[in-house]
Amino acid sequence: MTKGPLTRGLFAVAWPVMLSFLLMTLYNLADAFWLGKLGKTALVAPTVTMNVFFLALSLAMGLGSGGTTLVSQYRGAGRFRAMGRAGGQTLILLLAAGIILAVLLLAFARPLLLALQTPPDAFEQTLAYMRWIVIGLPFMFIFFVYQGISTGMGDTKGPLRINMVTMLLNAALDPVLIFGWGPFPAMGVVGAALATFVARGLAGILGLHRLFRGELGFKLHLSDLRWDAKMAARILRIGVPMSLGQTGTALGFTLLIGLVNTFGSEVTAAFGIGHRIIHLVMIPAFGLSQASATAVGQNLGANQPERADRAVRISALIVGAVLLPLTTLMFFFGAPISRIFISDPAVVQYGRDLFQVTAYSVFAFGFIMVLMGAFQGAGHTVPVMVLNLSRLWLIRIPAAYLLGIALAMGPLGIWWAMFLSNTLIAVAAGIWFAAGTWKRKMIEPEGELPAEEEMGVGVTAGTTGPPPAVIDG
Repeated sequence: MTKGPLTRGLFAVAWPVMLSFLLMTLYNLADAFWLGKLGKTALVAPTVTMNVFFLALSLAMGLGSGGTTLVSQYRGAGRFRAMGRAGGQTLILLLAAGIILAVLLLAFARPLLLALQTPPDAFEQTLAYMRWIVIGLPFMFIFFVYQGISTGMGDTKGPLRINMVTMLLNAALDPVLIFGWGPFPAMGVVGAALATFVARGLAGILGLHRLFRGELGFKLHLSDLRWDAKMAARILRIGVPMSLGQTGTALGFTLLIGLVNTFGSEVTAAFGIGHRIIHLVMIPAFGLSQASATAVGQNLGANQPERADRAVRISALIVGAVLLPLTTLMFFFGAPISRIFISDPAVVQYGRDLFQVTAYSVFAFGFIMVLMGAFQGAGHTVPVMVLNLSRLWLIRIPAAYLLGIALAMGPLGIWWAMFLSNTLIAVAAGIWFAAGTWKRKMIEPEGELPAEEEMGVGVTAGTTGPPPAVIDG
């Protein structure tokens, strides 16, 4: 990412991320398709759990972003053993966080669903579904460590390979366990959750194996797992604001789904379908956000801030060109899209309204994603925290309550709150990026670590010398 054509480099990193998100989104759509065959209450379980899962995902990605940023900047600076130390401390932090979070969510699953006003006709299904998803959190956190380190190195093909294997497994197990094909009993909603648990467990094991096996010049050693307070503090300095912002966003979405649930199962189902379609449309933005983070991290590490700035602007132009036609299709074909998943006329009507109101705010959200990727790659995560929290807590939730409840607009008020929050925060993110305060790298000055730690001399057999200069992808 530090030399050669930027557009080609961005695409090389972005397309495997896009394909991974596409596979994940297609799986979620297939999951909704199969569960929709059981009725609308079966769709409530993954929709409600998705917001609790998003809370855990936000914590993992937030804390892990510190490791990703440091690995990326150390890579750009050519400090190869420091990359290993950053990766090892990230693994320790995230594994501990995953275990603690899983225990807490298992203990408080029932009161949490009650607080979310989960529809009574879907409560027990949702509770059983959530418990299996929560048990798999530590494995998911391990995989995110591997994915974050690989992305920081510029290798997004490795995580893609694991995602392809595990999502195919998940998709194959889904109908078998839901409907009880062959020797398996019909488990309904629980079958979908169990399929997800098996797939995530495999992903975590494969990711851990690849970290210790070593690829593209990065190899995790047992010595990297010894506690390093300075490195851990540096990771947390970057990761905690990111985690607070994303966790706050997740809590905001959890509160929002509680508000959505008050309008009944039809609105909850429409919201769940809309959320999945929006994720599908946002795939290019997700990919280029990750590519921007890698480009910014490596170029700031290599003392090339203007090249980092140029990479972000190119990413934003590409995202705009791709999302404009996709969001236009959402606007005009919201009802047929909803009808693919469920034939209930009320759900289809709510889905059509959702797409018509929110479509072009998704276009604005694409730019938010790219700019937040730039801030993350730079390690300046306070802007990400402020923008994320403002989008949900200052704009979307108050507007949803005001429009949906106080002004009696119902679900339509929630859809308009989504539009307002995305549009206003896109403007704020653009202003913050233009200020240029993010063009300062976060890694410590070279020489702060011992020479053998910096260059890998005499640390562990097989770690001496620089890694290959090529980027996988």
